[in-house]
Amino acid sequence: QAQLVESGGGLVQAGGSLRLSCAASGRTFSSYAMGWFRQTPGKEREFVACISWTAGRTYYGDSVKGRFTISRDNAKNTVYLQMNSLKPEDTAVYYCAAYYTGIATMTEGDVRYWGQGTQVTVSS
Repeated sequence: QAQLVESGGGLVQAGGSLRLSCAASGRTFSSYAMGWFRQTPGKEREFVACISWTAGRTYYGDSVKGRFTISRDNAKNTVYLQMNSLKPEDTAVYYCAAYYTGIATMTEGDVRYWGQGTQVTVSS
């Protein structure tokens, strides 16, 4: 059974940083693209970032470009999201995602596996 487990969420002041981790288990995810999405109550899930299986391509949502960085360590079956210069509007539940293929996209429909989510709260 494939499983994605996020960690690293929490409460941080505006301007601060957090690093989210997503540990994959149950299968090897090194050949699959990975990504992060987020969601706030009453809103649709929003694309944040994704990374191809070789880590050669990354994409970011417009609202996080220049502040967030996605990376992966295939040896550890783990993907990371470094979040800097956090803003109150970054407050959300952040979900780790594993895609069907090694191609990174911004499309939620291309995601095969989802984590349970980790809460990030940015205070003003």
